[in-house]
Amino acid sequence: MHAPITAKGALRLRAELEELKSVKRPEVIAAIAEARAHGDLKENAEYHAAREQQGFIEGRIKHLEGELSHAQVIDIANLSVGDKVVFGATVELADVDTDEQKTYQIVGDLEADIKQGLIAISSPVARAMIGKHEGDAITIEAPGGIREYEIISVKYLG
Repeated sequence: MHAPITAKGALRLRAELEELKSVKRPEVIAAIAEARAHGDLKENAEYHAAREQQGFIEGRIKHLEGELSHAQVIDIANLSVGDKVVFGATVELADVDTDEQKTYQIVGDLEADIKQGLIAISSPVARAMIGKHEGDAITIEAPGGIREYEIISVKYLG
């Protein structure tokens, strides 16, 4: 199965992959060589830290390459679904009780980042919104109890 990803998210992740391969990997290889030059590796903290960092970088490279090779890139700008919430939508919600507003974009699991308002299509909030329209109410079970939101707007920003 091909996991969906926005075109913007795919570009961002490919840039991260390129940075890991062309900058971070050579840096850590140089750091390992430098630490090796200091002699005994058993008690060489710099060497062990660099090897651990190398493992993280190589793992992230493999993960990104695998995910991107199986991703279905979706160009949101070409979607014509009106005000219906589907993958890629940027949705503005208002809490029915507090009038607090939040804006989220529904993206692929790989590119989700709640700090940037990017929520995974598999998340409870996204699943509650899918198929709804502007003006619809949605109910979400949150850790603090059930919350009700109204969908203020639905946009496809590409």
